[in-house]
Amino acid sequence: MKNFKQIIAKQISKTIEINAKELEGYIETPKDSKNGDYAFPCFRLAKKLRKAPPAIASEIKEKLEPVEEIEKVEVAGGYLNFFINKSTLAEEVLGEISKTKQYGKSIVGEGKNIVIDYSAPNIAKPFHIGHLRSTVIGGALYNIYKYLGYNVTGVNHLGDYGTQFGKLIEGYKMWGEEYDIEKDPINELTKIYIRINEACKNDEQILENCRNNFKKLEDGDSYCVEIWKKFRELSLQEFQKVYDLLGSKFDSWNGESFYSDKMPEVIDLLQKTGKLVESQGAKIIDLEDKGINTPCIIEKSNGSTTYATRDLAAILYRARTYDFDKALYVTSYEQVLHFKQVFEVAKLLGLNEKYTNGLEHVSFGMVLLPEGKMSTREGNIIKLEELLNEAISRAKEIIEQKNPDLENKEEVAKKVGIGAVIFNDMSASRIKDEVFDWNTILNFQGETGPYIQYTYVRTKSVLEKAGYLPKIENVKIDNLSDEYSMAILKLIYNFEDILIQVTDKNEPSMLARYLIELAKAYSSFYNENKIIVDDKDVQDARVYLTYAVSQVLKQGANLLGIETVSYTHLRAHET
Repeated sequence: MKNFKQIIAKQISKTIEINAKELEGYIETPKDSKNGDYAFPCFRLAKKLRKAPPAIASEIKEKLEPVEEIEKVEVAGGYLNFFINKSTLAEEVLGEISKTKQYGKSIVGEGKNIVIDYSAPNIAKPFHIGHLRSTVIGGALYNIYKYLGYNVTGVNHLGDYGTQFGKLIEGYKMWGEEYDIEKDPINELTKIYIRINEACKNDEQILENCRNNFKKLEDGDSYCVEIWKKFRELSLQEFQKVYDLLGSKFDSWNGESFYSDKMPEVIDLLQKTGKLVESQGAKIIDLEDKGINTPCIIEKSNGSTTYATRDLAAILYRARTYDFDKALYVTSYEQVLHFKQVFEVAKLLGLNEKYTNGLEHVSFGMVLLPEGKMSTREGNIIKLEELLNEAISRAKEIIEQKNPDLENKEEVAKKVGIGAVIFNDMSASRIKDEVFDWNTILNFQGETGPYIQYTYVRTKSVLEKAGYLPKIENVKIDNLSDEYSMAILKLIYNFEDILIQVTDKNEPSMLARYLIELAKAYSSFYNENKIIVDDKDVQDARVYLTYAVSQVLKQGANLLGIETVSYTHLRAHET
């Protein structure tokens, strides 16, 4: 497709002899269409050209050569507002839609490797609502990067190592016979974990036993390793139920334990720098000179390793194995300090700057209950499997009320319910805390997942009613020049750009908001323009525009990890 920003930048560069690539980066998309389809802020050039922005705007406009892609140019203060030729825009968008089922797919990331670390639940602990954000945000980024041509590796860095296993092993030693972990692994192990934490509060010796258990696990003690393996296998079986519901997939399941034999190299490399020092029996890296007041603990006083050690070993492994350009860590904002420490210490491992510069913490806010924060230790959690099943159940109730004769109710309820939960998580900036509220999540009228589903189904219903899809060469573009059609065309044109912006900021909410805007634009179009009409030329154009909307809504939702509902069947044939 034609790149209108690029065309505008080239035209401007002819008038002022500034590199078109630089100018392209300055071009904005106005929120109000009255200010054009694109705007160039001339104040960006004021210092270089030593002129006032309004004067620069006027001079550039006078020198601009007319091109077929630009309908008109207006000066508005220090801005140049560009209006794209409506016919050109429509031809470009619908022409591209006619060529592919994967509109917006590109190769901008070709040759670049991305590793995304996401989900990462803790073995032997409930897969709760707090893990949802990492799972769906990471999954969406995985899909979008891949769609843009990047070579992507999704890693589920399981929390299958660490001090908590020392506690679980001790609890299992003390009370294992009281709990049927084979029958109900996560719930029973959670009971043990809560109980052992209470015991540790009251008995220092039990706490010390827990610490020693983890050290034994690291040293390969057969009893501890056997119990740990059992906890891991049973937990993964339970986690898979959630992943099946969400449609989540990973390329690697290498958790913390995978790096147990790789940590000595990390310690050795750090030792050689002279930066690894002893403090109260532990080995640490002091980071005060980097503006980080808390030291990074590499090895505890009892000789056991830490999360940081394992993350550093993972960075070494991923650099060597995947040759990454970016390594994203999708975890909560609470781990900001941890990753600041780890990324800084990683610079001491002798890695190429390409790798250390590519490390990025994609942080997000917490999912909150109405009463506040969740805690596994206290037993105050919402299990994710139960929540997803509840979403399906509630969606089915709504379907029973609104459309009791619908076929495949179970399938539709699953797509609507789980899609609603995923979209709710995506709809706001990831850094914001989210209070989980059923009243908004499954609302078909608000800016929600069900609203996207409803709009998509509406497009499919229109297409079924039409009973055909016109050939693109028969579509008369002039019939799409009204403001409602143009609003849709502009949004569809920007789809690829939105996806690129998502990867620039690692912010999937930008795509979610875009889909809401597109759904709203189609609703306005639908309400203002009758689609099935006597004038076949008008009908053909509006039917094809509806088809374009259906394609982008479906593709956008799929990239977020949402399966679209389609219980109408378009009899697609060329006429």
